Amino acid sequence: MAQEGVRGLKAVVTGGAGFIGSELTRQLVENGADVTVLDNFLSGKMEYIRDMPVKVVKGDVCDNKAVSKCVKGKEVVYHLAALPFIPDSYVNPQEFFRTNVEGSINVMWQAIRSGSVKRLVYVSTSEVYGTAQEVPMNEDHPTRPHSTYAVSKLAADRAIFTLHKEQGFPVAIIRPFNTYGPNITQPYIIPEIIVQLLEGSGVLTLGNAESSRDFTFVEDTARAIMLASLSPQTIGETINVGSGFDIKIMDLAKLIARVLGRDFRFEKDHSRLRPYDVNRLVCDNSKVKRLLGWEPRVPLETGLKNTIEWLKSNPINFKAPFRGCPAWYRRQGS
Repeated sequence: MAQEGVRGLKAVVTGGAGFIGSELTRQLVENGADVTVLDNFLSGKMEYIRDMPVKVVKGDVCDNKAVSKCVKGKEVVYHLAALPFIPDSYVNPQEFFRTNVEGSINVMWQAIRSGSVKRLVYVSTSEVYGTAQEVPMNEDHPTRPHSTYAVSKLAADRAIFTLHKEQGFPVAIIRPFNTYGPNITQPYIIPEIIVQLLEGSGVLTLGNAESSRDFTFVEDTARAIMLASLSPQTIGETINVGSGFDIKIMDLAKLIARVLGRDFRFEKDHSRLRPYDVNRLVCDNSKVKRLLGWEPRVPLETGLKNTIEWLKSNPINFKAPFRGCPAWYRRQGS
């Protein structure tokens, strides 16, 4: 079913060759939007968007000229480009702030200066909240980020909001909880578990398996981002996007094992324990339901089956250096 208001929309997706960005790009194209993708391809992959009728610009969000050229004549900017992988931020904090904060301010500023852009949708993260102080976690939950990545995303989140207030420029801020699905670009927890179980050694090694997360399939997350650009009710709003239910990582592993028909023995890997971990995230999604009429459509088990099939067709070796993954986090690392 076509999404009203998207056909003919002139849009820019920064990070549009990335994990969530490529799915958003696909949905926009399928609904008739005219899409330009801006990506530096450090983590995004051309093959994720190669078959789509989009204009692709290889460039960095910190490059004034590249961003200015991309947004000229466009109507909506979806800003997803970021350094996304928490362990990387432990070893490269300055680069995270440069890309995630300075890059975001540049995208916003060039959109304001374009004279054509009417809305910016900034994709933040639930990591800005830190571990749950109360559940479910609504948009007024205290922000106590537990990683340099999360701090950089919160800084950009608040800079975007402040520029919105100062400049009177329409923005919507989306805070997705954990997203999973095809077209991954980093060894997040779900693909990590799937890959280990597919290898068939019978041993699953993880860090904090007692923590819990709220998982949303990538199609649902991207749809919420697209919808946020279409409603006047989202202007100036911060909106959580998640399923509303959390699951412990150990229970998630058991579910994946059941879907795969595999047994495993768990071994805790202390080298994988994050120095300041988030113990629990669970989304209060009442606002996104109220403002956008959004509901998650893909149940966890269905989404896991789709992710498993994608990984079987697109094998990733997490033992080898994974693009963007620091040495200490690799399975054969420290």
